[in-house]
Order: sequence, then C-alpha cells, then structure tokens
Amino acid sequence: MADVKLRNVTKRFGKVIAVNKVTLDIDDGEFFAILGPSGCGKTTLLRLIAGLEVPDEGDIIIGGRVVNNVHPRDRDVAMVFQNYALYPHMRVADNIAFPLMVRRRELGLSSEEIRRRVVEIAKILGIEDLLDRYPRELSGGQQQRVALARALVRKPKVWLLDEPLSNLDAKLRVQMRAEIKALQRRFRVTTVYVTHDQGEAMSLADRIGVMNEGRILQVGTPDELYLKPVDTFVASFIGSPTMNLLPCEAQEDGGVVTLNCVGFKLRLDPGIGSLVLSKTRGKLYLGVRPEHVRIGEVEGWPRVRGKVTLVEPTGSHAIITLDLGGESFKVIAPREFKASIGDEVVVSLDKDKILIYDMETGRLVV
Repeated sequence: MADVKLRNVTKRFGKVIAVNKVTLDIDDGEFFAILGPSGCGKTTLLRLIAGLEVPDEGDIIIGGRVVNNVHPRDRDVAMVFQNYALYPHMRVADNIAFPLMVRRRELGLSSEEIRRRVVEIAKILGIEDLLDRYPRELSGGQQQRVALARALVRKPKVWLLDEPLSNLDAKLRVQMRAEIKALQRRFRVTTVYVTHDQGEAMSLADRIGVMNEGRILQVGTPDELYLKPVDTFVASFIGSPTMNLLPCEAQEDGGVVTLNCVGFKLRLDPGIGSLVLSKTRGKLYLGVRPEHVRIGEVEGWPRVRGKVTLVEPTGSHAIITLDLGGESFKVIAPREFKASIGDEVVVSLDKDKILIYDMETGRLVV
C-alpha cells in the first residue's frame, strides 16, 4: 500500500480553475472521501491522482515518489468510474482479468494464476456465478461489483472511486456502501472516494475533505465536520437536515455582550463575548443543528417561539419547519409530537452545541 500527498496542486481548463492550490495528506491504508457539490473539482482531483490529468502546478506524491510525469499504468492505482466502464464485448471473467492480462509479462503471471485471482476476487464479491455473462446481462448492482473486482484484482497501491454508487437505487446504494467499506477494511488499500452525497462520505470514510470551487475547505473525521464545521458552507453541506443559521447582531453594554437574534436574545460568557467582538464587526450567524433543538422549554437554554410551516414525518421522527420572524428554522421532533400548519411552538436551543459564524466571511468564530 502507499500514502498519497498533494502539494499545492492546481489544474486549469482555460480560464476555469478546476483545482486551486490543494494540499492533502492521505495516510497509508486510509479511507479518504472528497465531498462536494457538482462542479467543485473533486473528479478532476481524482483524475490528477490517477494520472488522467496533469497538474499545472504542484506535486502529486504516491508512496514517496513524485508522479506528475509518471504514466497512469505505472502509478499502481486502480480507478472505478461512475458509469462502471465495462467492456461490453467481454465476458465478466475477461473484464476482471483485463488489468492482469495487459501486464502479465511484467507481473510474471501465468494464465492459471490469472484465472485463480479472478475466481478469488469474484467469490469475495459474490459474483462467481456471473463470470460467463456479458455486462448487458447484469443488473446495475452486479455491474458495480464487476467494476470493483476489476479494480481490486491486481492489488493496487491506491484505489480511486468516482461516485461509484450514483447509478444505483437507494436500497442497493446502502447495501453497496457496506460492501465497499468491508472490502476496503479487508484489503487495507489506500482509498480515495469522490461523492456529492454527505451520507455516503460520513458512513464510509475515516476522514473527509470538503471541497468547493476548487478548494479544500476542511479536512477532518466525520465527527469533526459534524460538530465543528469551519465555515457556513461546510455547516450547510454536512448534516440532514443541515444546520440552522440564524442572523444575529452582537451588542455590548457595560462589558456584557448579547446576541440579538430573531425572536430571542443570548447573553455570551465574557471570554466568548470579547472574542466575538474582536473577530467580527458584530454581524453574525448563530448555528445550531435541528437535532440540538428541543420542543418545549428547557431550563437554562435560550428559547424561541415560531409558527409551524411544514411537518415531515420520517417514521422514527418528524422534521418540523418553523417560521421565526421570516427565518426558516428546522427542528427534529419525536415521532409522537403532533403539530399542524400554523401552530405556535416553543423550542429550546442546546446552549452547549451553539456555534457562531462571522456573517461577512462565513468563518467559524467560536
């Protein structure tokens, strides 16, 4: 296996900067996800690691070797594409064997050894009974397993996956998530996984790099990204529903700093208040996740009254949307809680889970 390092990597397409001075350290054997919206540059970043694109600036280092000018076949990486990219005229066994066949002399493999490896990986992925079929005779999930088998059969140093589950239905995506995670743990192959689905990234990855407009905004574990997003973009991209961001204004009176928000006021501890005033111009967002809000009054927690505008039952709980003086605010409520459109509801915010962001820069203050 091998670690992957990127040092100030930039890639341009004409006037468009697809990847902008990205620096990353991906550990040997780590499952690393690159998460971001469509068009943010995440697939281009994956293609740069694979060698399908050449960086305009910076270095790509795999296993301690700078590979900027190394041909893709010599990087010892394997890539799984979004559309699977199976050869339609080849049977499943030949599709899986192809990476070994093209390098059989270099790897010193006999036909018998290639066949043994194909059968071995097919058994691991549960497709050994499909080896004589053509791709057109397979379901989407079966094609996905063939693509994964082809990528793993030659035991690469790095495994690259470009939104591999996006063409599957919801139930199969959940199943394949578990299978991919189990495979990565079994082979301990360094894995870089590109996705726009934060649920996939959070459930699969050891660490995640959140990307937008060609830049990596934050790298951390799923817990770090969930509990302390560094800016409002990450805060609004991680979590389902996403974090509530309420506009507030900080005011000081006699050394006491108070946040004046929609429908309520929050008095800040002296240390936090001075930090807020020193780092901002007083215009802020108060961030709190819907699951950190309780229906009703909780002693010591700030309270706010809102009008119900939407109720979304999910089975295990309900997502309640409130109107707070023109601001939309979501709350996770127990399944037993009943509300109708137009009802007034009092909710309490967990004061230990509240985050404060500078409205001008979007950056986390505290």
